[in-house]
Amino acid sequence: MEIVVKLNEQDVEHFRSAMRKIYSAKSDLDDKTIINHARETISEIRQSDAPEYIQERIGSLEALIGLLTNSHWKMPPQDRPKILETLAYFTEVHDLIPDELPGLGYLDDAFMIDIACQDFKDELEAYRDFCVYRVIEAEQKGRDISKAEGAEWLEHRRKQLNLRKYLSKKESQY
Repeated sequence: MEIVVKLNEQDVEHFRSAMRKIYSAKSDLDDKTIINHARETISEIRQSDAPEYIQERIGSLEALIGLLTNSHWKMPPQDRPKILETLAYFTEVHDLIPDELPGLGYLDDAFMIDIACQDFKDELEAYRDFCVYRVIEAEQKGRDISKAEGAEWLEHRRKQLNLRKYLSKKESQY
């Protein structure tokens, strides 16, 4: 069964506010700790019988973590907090819908992941393309993936992304 939920801007802001609140409550944690907690939670969910709707979103969550942690992908500093808010929310068991509630506990987490993925849609697309490029480059050159930088491709793709963001902002002004 498929259920479609449409959120208006007020609904989305409600969820963003909940993410910010939990992130603020975890202000004593550094970025690395939040990321590690998210990875641990992802691992637990992968090994559990968590609902399919959350299992499907784990890959997106891992890609968001990659935006923050990949040494070849330089995430703009102003964007980091939004992703960290999502990760902090995801790792909080007692959020809007407590995670231990069977069947529904991760529903709010799924919304949060979807909101973050929408906010970073272009970045995620470019990052996934970059990861594929690095794998192909490493295979073609017979090198370890960690040594495949893709710097030239990355610079070209980053310019495309910045142009797309600029045009999107300009379009929304009209």
